[in-house]
Amino acid sequence: MGSTFSFSFELFPPRTPEAAAKLPEVIRQLAAVRPDYFSVTHGAGGSDQEGTYETILAVVEHAGVEAVPHLTCLGSTRRTVAAHLERYRTAGVKRIVALRGDLPATAMSAAAPGEFRYASELVSFIRAEHGDTFKIEVAAYPEMHPQATSASQDFDNFRRKVEAGADSALTQLFYNADAYFHFMERCANAGIQIPIVPGIMPITGYANMMRFCAGCGADLPRWIRLRLEELQDDKAALQDFGLGVVTRLCETLLKGGAPGLHFYTINQAGPTLRLWKNLALSVTA
Repeated sequence: MGSTFSFSFELFPPRTPEAAAKLPEVIRQLAAVRPDYFSVTHGAGGSDQEGTYETILAVVEHAGVEAVPHLTCLGSTRRTVAAHLERYRTAGVKRIVALRGDLPATAMSAAAPGEFRYASELVSFIRAEHGDTFKIEVAAYPEMHPQATSASQDFDNFRRKVEAGADSALTQLFYNADAYFHFMERCANAGIQIPIVPGIMPITGYANMMRFCAGCGADLPRWIRLRLEELQDDKAALQDFGLGVVTRLCETLLKGGAPGLHFYTINQAGPTLRLWKNLALSVTA
C-alpha cells in the first residue's frame, strides 16, 4: 500500500498467567509485519496502569517496535499522571494515547472521577508538563460516543481535545465506512486537520461481536448481524465471511483517504494477520 499509510496494533494487558505466557509470541508474530507501533490499553478493563507498563516493556523486549501506552482520566490525580508520564519518558515512550476512560454503567455524569474529568484536560496537562516530548493521540467516535447526549455535543468534545493539543486520533471500531467519511467531512468543515485513523476490529465470532458493538455503541449493519447469527455454529465459515466484510471496509477506507488503520487485535495474531495478508499490505509500509 506504500509508506504514506500508518498501521498500528492494539494490545491489552493480559488478565491471567496463561494469557501473559502467550503474549510474547503474539507480539513477535504481529511485529513481523513491522507496524508503526503497538498501543497498550489501560489495565484490565481500565483497572490500573501497572499492567499497561509491564505490557509496554514486553513489546519493547519482544518486538523492537514503538510502544504506546493508553493513559486515562479515571481516578487520576496530577501527581499520579505526572509520575506515569515521567516513567514512560524514561522508558523511551514517544507517544501517548490520552483518553477519559470507560466509566461504569452506573455513572451519573460524563465526567471521570478524579482531578482530570475529560480527555481534553489530560491532553492540556501533558502539553503543559512535557511540551512536544510526546505525540498525543486521542479517541474519535464516528458513530458518537455511547454516553454522549447528542452528535453535536460529542463532536464539540472531540474538537476540544484537538484544540488542547492532540496530534492525531484513533477511532472507535465501526463497520460502516460512510460514518467515518461523514465524520471527516465534519472535521474538514470545522477546520480540524489532524490525521484520524480508523479503528478496525476483525470479526471472529457472533456473540463477542454483538458484545463489542453493544459496549461501544457501534452500529453493526443488519445484513452483517443476520449473516453472523446464521453462521455462528460454523466458525470457519463465519470467519471467512467476517474477513471478507472487514477487508472490503479497510479497502474502502484507504481508497477514500484514510491515513492508515489501527487494528484491535484482542491479543490474537491470527485474525489480524489474515486481514493484513488479504489487504496485501506491504511489510515496509
